[in-house]
Amino acid sequence: MIHPLADCQSKNIGKGTTIWQFSVILEQAVIGEDCNVNCHTFIENDVILGDRVTVKSGVYLWDGLRVGNDVFIGPSVVFTNDLMPRSKRRVTFVPTILEEGCSIGAGSNILAGTKIGAYAMIGMGSNVVKDVPAFAIVYGNPAKVMGWLDESGEKLVQVEGPIWRSKEGQEFKVIDNVLNKL
Repeated sequence: MIHPLADCQSKNIGKGTTIWQFSVILEQAVIGEDCNVNCHTFIENDVILGDRVTVKSGVYLWDGLRVGNDVFIGPSVVFTNDLMPRSKRRVTFVPTILEEGCSIGAGSNILAGTKIGAYAMIGMGSNVVKDVPAFAIVYGNPAKVMGWLDESGEKLVQVEGPIWRSKEGQEFKVIDNVLNKL
């Protein structure tokens, strides 16, 4: 469903996707199936959204953004695509990648060129200035790894040092900022 008050110029909108009022989707943008693009959202031409992506209100998705399946982008999240912005000059946009299943909390800022790993969780109001590992829980200014999630999205409990455990008893070890099953 495309709301009659949305300006959806793209024909690349997947089946079952909802575009709400006052959203602007440029002609070459690609949006997957069963997505929910909330009101007051802007999506530029060189943006690709996977399937089942939720984009909450007040989010602007700039050229170079790649979003995997099952991603949640909270309200008023800010993305950039230019590391040295200046008026009236030729720009090379820096791509930003959101991997499958990651979630970005409301009001977070994501620096151009960062990669948010699969199933990572960004706490609201965070400033992400470097890559986020898969399954990491990060928050703060700047955002730092504060914990880990398992594949189901449940928070892991730190047992000792780099060893973490799920509520089901599965143990993991963090090596070089990568969560590994034991």
